Amino acid sequence: MHTIIERELDIELVLSAERSVPVPARLVYRSNDPFAVHVTFHIGSDAPVQWTFARDLLVEGVFRPCGEGDVRVWPSGPDSRRVIFFALRSPDGDALLKAPAAVVSAWLERTLRVVPPGEEADQIDAEECLFALLTARPADDGGESRP
Repeated sequence: MHTIIERELDIELVLSAERSVPVPARLVYRSNDPFAVHVTFHIGSDAPVQWTFARDLLVEGVFRPCGEGDVRVWPSGPDSRRVIFFALRSPDGDALLKAPAAVVSAWLERTLRVVPPGEEADQIDAEECLFALLTARPADDGGESRP
């Protein structure tokens, strides 16, 4: 049996030092995908924006700056008003977001109780993963086939 842990929250999109706008978001953790966390941003478009990154990155980012490249996470602010910043980079643009540290930390703690650190590999069904790899369809490459 797999467990899914979700949390709806408003994450603020930082536009400038003085201005930010709330963005409804959903944090999702699935015990059958134990190394990853998923964040879905509902930005008012037809399709929500989804990001997936390592749970370990978020665990570390609650306490200290971490990450390189596309995803960076760090805490900021006094204990009573602590926030977690997310810097996300994609070919479509960059975004700086912030979320209440207490909400993110509480959700993250629930994921760690379901699958403790170091036990992630125990949750993976190797046969299922191998089957998925061997039966994967090649990406559309413009009609050309490869051996």
